Amino acid sequence: QVQLVESGGGSVQPGESLRLSCAAPRSTRGVNTMGWYRQAPGKQRELVAYITRGDRTIYADSVKGRFTISRGDVKNMVLLQMNSLKPEDTAVYYCHLDLVFETVAYWGEGTLVTVSS
Repeated sequence: QVQLVESGGGSVQPGESLRLSCAAPRSTRGVNTMGWYRQAPGKQRELVAYITRGDRTIYADSVKGRFTISRGDVKNMVLLQMNSLKPEDTAVYYCHLDLVFETVAYWGEGTLVTVSS
């Protein structure tokens, strides 16, 4: 069992920025990918961005050029810098992690991002 700790959600106005962070225990071995999904009210959960074991980054088309995923200063931490936020970015953002040697994925509890004027 891997517990993910998320932080950084909040309420902002359109055009503003937020940064999310997600950390897994430093002792976690074999991390394959870490990233973020989001779920807006009444919609399915969707990929936002993730970073692979080899530091390749993948983004949803809707956030390309506005969001940046990167590794944090400590092991097994990822950051999601969200710039130029739009009302349609409003959602609960969930951290996601999967391991090289397990088929099950792990999820954080979610952090709410609200973009509204």
